Amino acid sequence: MSTKNILIIEDHPLVYNSYLAAFKTIESKFTDYKFVINISENCDDAIKKINESVNNCKIDLVLLDISIPPSNDKLYLSGEDIGVYLKEVLPDSKIIVLTTFNDNFRIYSIIQNLNPDGFLVKNDVTIEILMEAINKVISYQTFYSQSVLELGRKIIAQPYVVDKIDRQMIYEISKGAKMSELPKKIPMSIGGLERRKRNLKDIFGLEQSNTDRELIEKAEEIGFL
Repeated sequence: MSTKNILIIEDHPLVYNSYLAAFKTIESKFTDYKFVINISENCDDAIKKINESVNNCKIDLVLLDISIPPSNDKLYLSGEDIGVYLKEVLPDSKIIVLTTFNDNFRIYSIIQNLNPDGFLVKNDVTIEILMEAINKVISYQTFYSQSVLELGRKIIAQPYVVDKIDRQMIYEISKGAKMSELPKKIPMSIGGLERRKRNLKDIFGLEQSNTDRELIEKAEEIGFL
């Protein structure tokens, strides 16, 4: 019997309990597997569990929600930041992203930044689909749900990917920070940050004359906040 260490990063008990049920069903149907499961409901706890795993037992599979509470130090603002960190310190761990986002640009950004082994839009997910995804990914295959595949067909080549600095800038502006204050919070010049803001307005389909408030509203609409 093969033991697999699982980390579920999800802040809604109803959702992660459904994931636990899926793992339990897999164990009962396929006696090849035994799952040791931990749950993190926020970025701070997720980072703690990942760091503990670096020197102890590895994490075989992570079920990763993108919209989770940020870390207290604001270094990790979402599950996407956690996924990037996980790939740095535990590159052999498999990742299944589960998200409510269904905007094609947001999906594209997650794929480019994380290249997950599995990707499911939560509206697609039944316990059968989740079990199929888990079984395929732990067997070194990939699994993308129907919505992700359909959105992927709509994605054209993008010259710019929203990265951690962009997401941090969006977050700080959403909390009321002025552009002149951002270099104290983000290690970049005001000129570099202004260029990034212009790029974000372009890729979000906004005019350069649109206000910071309108930028934040658009970022929130497509899932970057």
